[in-house]
Amino acid sequence: MKLPIRPPNFSDLTSDVVRESPDALVDLISLGIPADPKGNYYHWDKLRHLQPPNNLTNEQWWLGIKLARRPTFKAIPHSDKYSKNFVYSEPDVVRRLLHEIDIHGGGELKTSEQVKNQNSRDSYLINSLIEEAITSSQLEGAATTRKIAKEMIRQNRKPRDRSETMILNNYYAMRRINDMAEKELTPDLIYELHAVLTKDTLENPDAVGRLRESDDIYVGDERDATILHDPPKASELKKRIESICKFANATHDDIFLHPVIRAIILHFLLAYDHPFEDGNGRTARALFYWSMLKQGYWKMEFVSISRILKAAPADYVRAYLYTETDDNDVTYFIVHQLKVILRGINDLYSYLERKAKEIRNVETLIRKSPDLRKILNHRQIALINRSLKKPESVYLIESHRGAHDVTYDTARTDLLKLVDLGLLQKMTVGRAFSFIAPPDLKEKLEKLQDQ
Repeated sequence: MKLPIRPPNFSDLTSDVVRESPDALVDLISLGIPADPKGNYYHWDKLRHLQPPNNLTNEQWWLGIKLARRPTFKAIPHSDKYSKNFVYSEPDVVRRLLHEIDIHGGGELKTSEQVKNQNSRDSYLINSLIEEAITSSQLEGAATTRKIAKEMIRQNRKPRDRSETMILNNYYAMRRINDMAEKELTPDLIYELHAVLTKDTLENPDAVGRLRESDDIYVGDERDATILHDPPKASELKKRIESICKFANATHDDIFLHPVIRAIILHFLLAYDHPFEDGNGRTARALFYWSMLKQGYWKMEFVSISRILKAAPADYVRAYLYTETDDNDVTYFIVHQLKVILRGINDLYSYLERKAKEIRNVETLIRKSPDLRKILNHRQIALINRSLKKPESVYLIESHRGAHDVTYDTARTDLLKLVDLGLLQKMTVGRAFSFIAPPDLKEKLEKLQDQ
């Protein structure tokens, strides 16, 4: 990956402008150049290719932007490996994105019929946890397909290789976060979370749930061996983890810190420190979810940020690099993550709307039969709808149980009742039953309606 170009030195730029004219710096400030031109928080690597305003050079334009940004910076109580604090700001683009997240990620989701209904809510939650588990693991090298991974989790099958183990661990960790959400973050909780995420997946089994002891570790691009990040020394990690926990648990800051920004910064700091031999990205993203749930953002259970990140992994990496190359300004990472969260929320609404439409289509088919409506529950309706869309789908009691988070007996009763109605066919594979929809499923539904 190509590293971003570091911005010109601020002091050097200031000296150059003053040297040109004693009043030039005052004139530049008087232009009122915004910190985020056109609503974009540009890094020098991008801005140097754009056309500057007011007949300025790109260097002068950059200096004007930095002059606007610097007074707005707030220090984060955690430093880089050179003991220089990270900072952030809240320009217009950040405030706008936060507002949209608070509006669209709160009230609208609570009024969604699918989420208000506890039964269907459990199904959507399971799907979301599975999606986050798969894509978060794929970001760190898991090669298993989504279809195979979903079948493994829903059927409660043991993983067959490292990739499947990574995904299953991530799924367990996402469920564990719900139990952790009421607790204060401690180093032990971070180690426990890392242990859940990395069990049976590390080359060195002794590294599971333990801080790394070596400094011979780098974050790089495997495609071209580019070193992207050289993390802090191992000897500093214990104190740094304690610092992260203190930041995560703080509730009475002198300066208000928006909960979503706190969660994003927590994500950044853990990834920057890179305290473990492996699994740092998964742990950082898991801590983001912990922080969001801890601070009352329960709807994030339904949103997979890793699915969005996986679609554009270079942008994710670049957000880290922009911060490191420009005065530890974490605002770059904050803006990137806010956009990811908002896109995830919007995708969730689209998903809920699509699922609601699918359910309505099935309900239309059975609406003429009051007796049929009485005996089919929402899980059976969802399965019938899936079978209409994908007639080749095979169902197991365990996969139906996992998809809806119900007991084995409930799942078995659901499927056998559909068999009795002629809407599923039962087959025996080894000692287990499997179920498949008959090729004339729609006709059978229509016939049942007529009856």
